[in-house]
Amino acid sequence: MEALKISSIPSLQIPSKFDKAQSKKLTSFCFNSIPSSSFSLVQRNISIFKIFTTISSSVSTEPANPPELEVENRTQQEKFDWYAQWYPLMPVCDLDKRVPHAKKVLGIDVVVWWDRNESAWKVFDDSCPHRLAPLSEGRIDQWGRLQCVYHGWCFNGSGDCKFIPQAPADGPPIHTSKKACVAAYPSTVQNGIVWFWPNSDPQYKDVLAEKKPPYIPELDDPSYSGLMGNREIPYGYEVLIENLMDPAHVPYAHYGIMRTNQPKEKADREGGRPLDLSVQKLDKNGFIAKQEWGRSKFLPPCVFYASPLDPVDQGNGAASSAGTKKVSSAQRRALLIFICIPVSPGNSRLIWTFPRNFGVWIDKIVPRWIFHVGQNLILDSDLYLLHVEERKIMDAGPNQWQKACFVPTKSDALVVGFRKWLIKYAGGQVDWRGKFSGALPPTPPREQLLDRYWSHVVSCSSCSAAHKGLRVLEVVLQVVSFSLVGIVAATKQAALSVAARTTLVAMAILSFAASKWLAHFIYKQFHFHDYNHALR
Repeated sequence: MEALKISSIPSLQIPSKFDKAQSKKLTSFCFNSIPSSSFSLVQRNISIFKIFTTISSSVSTEPANPPELEVENRTQQEKFDWYAQWYPLMPVCDLDKRVPHAKKVLGIDVVVWWDRNESAWKVFDDSCPHRLAPLSEGRIDQWGRLQCVYHGWCFNGSGDCKFIPQAPADGPPIHTSKKACVAAYPSTVQNGIVWFWPNSDPQYKDVLAEKKPPYIPELDDPSYSGLMGNREIPYGYEVLIENLMDPAHVPYAHYGIMRTNQPKEKADREGGRPLDLSVQKLDKNGFIAKQEWGRSKFLPPCVFYASPLDPVDQGNGAASSAGTKKVSSAQRRALLIFICIPVSPGNSRLIWTFPRNFGVWIDKIVPRWIFHVGQNLILDSDLYLLHVEERKIMDAGPNQWQKACFVPTKSDALVVGFRKWLIKYAGGQVDWRGKFSGALPPTPPREQLLDRYWSHVVSCSSCSAAHKGLRVLEVVLQVVSFSLVGIVAATKQAALSVAARTTLVAMAILSFAASKWLAHFIYKQFHFHDYNHALR
């Protein structure tokens, strides 16, 4: 395999054209890879999740030489600084402006809230300076200030304390003390996501003018769809990114859920095959990887994206800006964007979006939660595997990954490239700055580990609304069922014909059965859906 080359990362913008043959592949790719689900008609559009590299990688005809993982001492200037980066918190579409939201990134507890006085999302340290109560449990008062509900202290959008109820009105203005202020982090909204800079020191107040979060023009282009999802993941940042960079696991870990391109002669039931992947450029700022139909990029610490149907840019990485030309059938484009956020050891957060400039009407008529049903099933199908895998890697030691894992084929090139970047430039693991002992949290029961409600539903505006609506419908069906039975029982036999009585009883039975089916559906799609690989 080609040696991993060290160079600079090109622009995030990517080429926008491909030929008609690729356009046909695109249609097949997006609408024929059908997960096995009761929502199959809708999930024709979902199934690009995590399968893109399987489709976009060619079958290798060369010897499968293992990718090399080199470890070198780096100078201070070449070291990746985990705390000099922008970190995404949540998609704006899933943030309620009426309430503060608790989030954790890099082990830092923050509160995200809407300051209506400045019409901006603010990010504060989630700790009231009075007695350290969480501000995320507070509220937005009638003057648009963030109020701590423990003792009523109020703060403006800059973190200044504006009101201490316990301080005498005619006494000294103790609320103006610096000790009464809450730490405010630089924050911004870009591509429909709230980002923050994890350092509240005043010298970083205007850091946005010097360094901006990675920008993806397609997410702001109205000709592209832009549905997003988010989920809390019970395994760490490193394993999350590796999994999304690994196409070879798709036909196995997601068997029966996602349809992949099958070779003419299958070696096994799933149809796994050799994949020819290679990392072309790698340095402190990430890497670019080549695939047969396109390329992917890792922009540390959080963004990994791919355009599986764009031709690889042979130049310096520059591309025309999105939306400058009218889209034709030969210019159909689809991107897959994964944003992986380090939360704490053994925990991470994933934000995903798959912008495309065709079939946009589907997203306008199909509720977002229906797409999330299929996407959560994909995440669940290998979640337990990765949770256990992470513990085995930690037992061996993060810097011993290459010795503990045997990665002999080109299909592992991106995973090896990520580990190379992590060890060479980023210290081998996330820098938690001593906040944690290094031990992973204990493994919870399987039902809790695969829980969807607290990991996704409560933090997704669409799924939360659907969950509430379906629960109401379940209760309505039960009420209808018992009411019909009551009517039949209370009505004299002569007052109702046999046909009418039979109809009412049948409707009662159907309503009750429908309520039971709906209860099962709600539990399976919004709470817990197990996945047994042995019985697939």
